[in-house]
Amino acid sequence: MKNLVTFLPLFYSFSMILAQNNVDIQKSLEDIIKAERQRHEVLYDFEASGVGQNYDVKYHRFQWTVDPSVRRISGAVTTYFKALSALSEIGFDLDAVLKVDSVIHRGTKAIFSQNATDKTLRITPNLTIQAGVLDSVTVFYAGVPPNTGFGSYNQRLRNNTTPETWTLSEPYGARDWWPGKMDLTDKIDSIDVIVTTPPQYRVASNGILVREINVDANNKLYHWKHRYPIANYLVCFAVTNFDQYIDKAPLSRGDTMSLLNYVYPESKAASQQWSWKCADAMRLYDSLFIEYPFKKEKYGHAMFGWGGGMEHQTMSFMVNITDAGLMAHELAHQWFGDRVTCGSWSDIWLNESFATYLTGLYYQYVEPLYWRNWRTSTLGSATSITSGSVFCTDTTDINRIFSGQLSYNKGAYVLHTLRWKVGDTAFFKGLRNYLNDPALAYSFARTADLKRHLEASSGQNLTEFFNDYFFGQGYPSYTLTGCQGDVLGQIQINIKQTSANTSVPFFEMPIPVKLISKRNGKDTIVVLNVNNNDQYFNVSHRIGIIDSVAFDPELQILSKNNKVNWSLCLPTQDIDEQWLTSLSPNPANSLLNFSFHNDRMEMMDIQIVNTVGQVLKSEPKTILAGENSLQISVKDLPNGTYFLKITTVERTSSRKFVISH
Repeated sequence: MKNLVTFLPLFYSFSMILAQNNVDIQKSLEDIIKAERQRHEVLYDFEASGVGQNYDVKYHRFQWTVDPSVRRISGAVTTYFKALSALSEIGFDLDAVLKVDSVIHRGTKAIFSQNATDKTLRITPNLTIQAGVLDSVTVFYAGVPPNTGFGSYNQRLRNNTTPETWTLSEPYGARDWWPGKMDLTDKIDSIDVIVTTPPQYRVASNGILVREINVDANNKLYHWKHRYPIANYLVCFAVTNFDQYIDKAPLSRGDTMSLLNYVYPESKAASQQWSWKCADAMRLYDSLFIEYPFKKEKYGHAMFGWGGGMEHQTMSFMVNITDAGLMAHELAHQWFGDRVTCGSWSDIWLNESFATYLTGLYYQYVEPLYWRNWRTSTLGSATSITSGSVFCTDTTDINRIFSGQLSYNKGAYVLHTLRWKVGDTAFFKGLRNYLNDPALAYSFARTADLKRHLEASSGQNLTEFFNDYFFGQGYPSYTLTGCQGDVLGQIQINIKQTSANTSVPFFEMPIPVKLISKRNGKDTIVVLNVNNNDQYFNVSHRIGIIDSVAFDPELQILSKNNKVNWSLCLPTQDIDEQWLTSLSPNPANSLLNFSFHNDRMEMMDIQIVNTVGQVLKSEPKTILAGENSLQISVKDLPNGTYFLKITTVERTSSRKFVISH
């Protein structure tokens, strides 16, 4: 972490001065997740149509006429595409309630049909289009977009007075308002969004605003141009009486980024008090990862009437611009979700877990007062259920895809645990390589792609980790047992683990343990590589008598219900100690000699036990009546404190000794 902190004082000093004292991290997390889950209610009635698999979309030109006082859209969408095989039909996803007036192909009208069942538009081109040929069609249509779930096309009166319209298509809502391909295999190379609306309104959209002109007394045209690849569900616009202002974000590489804010006039003053926090997050992500992915254009916020945010490419839609956590979450998606997009909704964690974790990084580096709170809250949510994996096994169930415990919080804590396992240098290098991978940048990725890059940067095989924490269910719980003993600088620790779900019998993980010497005012962290259950460790340290032990004090590990049993004293001596009449030498080096008197011949078990009760040696012997003198080898045991324990059917005795080679 040390290589990351040099730039931090430059941008969190003002944040610490102005930080909101009433930040409730858990509520902020829950609000974001609740809003995002609700907005995806449209998933319930979605079935993939399969159209569009035989061509590659290159470009869309959207030309719409929108009046936010009326729930209606009309216009034309021109699509440039390249055939992957000879095409006698071109298909788009489009709800049949939007009526297509005509389709133009190569200057003349083409035959088309709309299917209300699978919600598709199918076009017969005027001639067969050969593979590799760049061609285009223009679809003219109009209608009232359907109310699917909570709405992918929304229109309302704000405060019962001001009209507004906005779109929100993730994951399958685009067909409710424009004809396109709803998949996670083909990004649109570039788009133009041209919206005509009454002159009292402004239009927010992707990219940069290249034209803002009065068409006539009753209409104004806004032309947004976006020249980066974009997933279908990230295309957007919002229309209302926006006011605007710009924040400046000084970046880590010495340059500056402009942040555009489209806000409700009545919210401008409040927004200006807090929106600059986005500049802090921008500079952090720019420093930890790679430069802002759409730097040649912009990043911005546009307010909308939903109870959360949506990471539309280059312009996130926000319920407000006063919540630092929400701003950090949606901005994070520009790297994880927009530049690199999950290639399947089963891998939604590549979008949402990352945005959640980057929000945590914002608290760690920008507003560290809330970093512990974020870890506690996120870990509590992640371990609040014992079933279900981060990998989404049912992409038809909205509650499963956008599960707060799994897709957001557990996935985020899996990333935090993974960061601990591989180390900061490898973690951030692996993520930078993932974002810069030419096969993934401005395209789609699966979890295997992320794993591959982190393995390369760390030199570790992460198959076991992903099987346990990503595909597996539940979480581990640990019990640490140990005590001080007589020899300074040497202690013995036993760690046992139970799993909350049988899908993962055992979680392998290096565990941080804090040793605390209150009397010396010192502490130290030791890392124990827990690879087996009921594992024992001989631990060396240099801080004196250990008064107490803290298990995973910085909450690095996804776990719950951990227990520590620590004692300053050695285990209580067993009964009948005087049975052992002598024990020498003490300290011992190679052989330990001992004597005792017995009344009769019988079987005896001779054991050497460490200070946490682990039996290190066991030798059964037949002893005679009278005086007995025996010896046992200790040359293969490390320096430390031990017990010699002898047991018969009727009695047990033990004596403490030290090994010093």
